[in-house]
Amino acid sequence: MRAVVHDRYGPPEVQRLEDVERPVPKEDEVLVRIHATTVTRTDCGLRSATPFITRFFTGLARPKQRILGSELAGEVEAVGAAVTKFAVGDHVFGSTSAFRFGAHAEFICMPESAPLAHKPAGMSFEEAAAVCDGVVLALMCLRAADVRQGQRILIYGASGSIGTAGVQLAKYFGADVTAVCGTKNLELVRSLGADSVIDYTRQDFTGNGEKYDFIFDAVGMHSFWRCRGSLKPGGIYVPTDGIGNLFLAMWTSKIGDRKVLFPIPRYTKKDVLFLKELIEAGKYRAVIDRRYPLEDVVEATKYVETRQKTGNVVLTVGAGR
Repeated sequence: MRAVVHDRYGPPEVQRLEDVERPVPKEDEVLVRIHATTVTRTDCGLRSATPFITRFFTGLARPKQRILGSELAGEVEAVGAAVTKFAVGDHVFGSTSAFRFGAHAEFICMPESAPLAHKPAGMSFEEAAAVCDGVVLALMCLRAADVRQGQRILIYGASGSIGTAGVQLAKYFGADVTAVCGTKNLELVRSLGADSVIDYTRQDFTGNGEKYDFIFDAVGMHSFWRCRGSLKPGGIYVPTDGIGNLFLAMWTSKIGDRKVLFPIPRYTKKDVLFLKELIEAGKYRAVIDRRYPLEDVVEATKYVETRQKTGNVVLTVGAGR
């Protein structure tokens, strides 16, 4: 099968398309023919080993996992003898478990218990591939902050993969949402349900005097110290990256009346099934910026690394093109 591989850390060009051995499902696994996947910030960070500390999980000298990609949508090609919830021909979508990856390929084997579900009715493979990662990460952060009806929350980077998910999920939970993004995406985030929008190129939200119960930095571009004055007493700041925030979370848990939370990502089948329900109820939609064929993964990655993407960048694979 064809797959995008990398044998060393470095720029997007270290990735190449190569023929590799097609996986064979174990007793409790399904073999999925992938029609669409995505390129995410996580893929870029792991490929470049940024920050360096990631090497302690992915391999010090060279990457242990040659094939990146965590989101996917496709068709079940084969099932193990013990599999009961999926059958050959089923259309599925989901995400690999943390640090497994492997979706930048034509096939992948996943346990039946993995974050995998039947594809929502009426959704294309490309749309289905472009929802799980952003939703799981946004959901993790919103739950950690216990977002609920009537709270005022601000989402910085509201037009990215995690941000577009955060806006839609926060509205589902009943929060009053202020979305911060660039000029070109103001109407998009309004259409996703944001109650008010701020153009970061024209206004710095930290200087407008408004106070929020929860500030969600969906792109890792701000800091607790910069946002602290915009939090209400008892308010919470949740970033999506920055290892220093782990130490701030421990420190603010004991000192002060404004907290930093830094939840660890956890991908579950329960969350994917929850997302499927939201989609089929018309309460969530995919946001796709650009689509590239698998062989153009280097160009797709370069675009993601501009940090200017809107929503998701999709790779089409084989029949998914």
